Amino acid sequence: MQKKIYYHDTDSGGVVYYANYLKFLEEARTEAMREAGLEIKELTQNGILFVVRRQEIDYKSPAFYGDILDIHTWVSAISAAQITFQASLKNQDGQLVSTAKTLLVCVDSHLKPQPIPEYLKDKLKRLQK
Repeated sequence: MQKKIYYHDTDSGGVVYYANYLKFLEEARTEAMREAGLEIKELTQNGILFVVRRQEIDYKSPAFYGDILDIHTWVSAISAAQITFQASLKNQDGQLVSTAKTLLVCVDSHLKPQPIPEYLKDKLKRLQK
């Protein structure tokens, strides 16, 4: 996925504000799941939701206003009720901007943990590296 950096993504120095990376990662995960044939809206309507349990981000170099980030997202692990996504973000020059690891837990509409359905695991395996 590519993400263009707009003025509203940056701080007063024109550098991407660190917390905005969370939004970029969310967008990239959503697009990756869509590519695997999964629509978040449909899953939610069927009582299958994912919540972030843990987020790790390593900032390697700054991204700036006007940059275009290439966000590569993949699944590194799937267990009974959890998915681990990883991502690398590079700028238009191929410079590594950051890496990230996100642990999601599958929950029901009452936010109680539940097993990931097998059909869903099968589709998520398409995203494994």
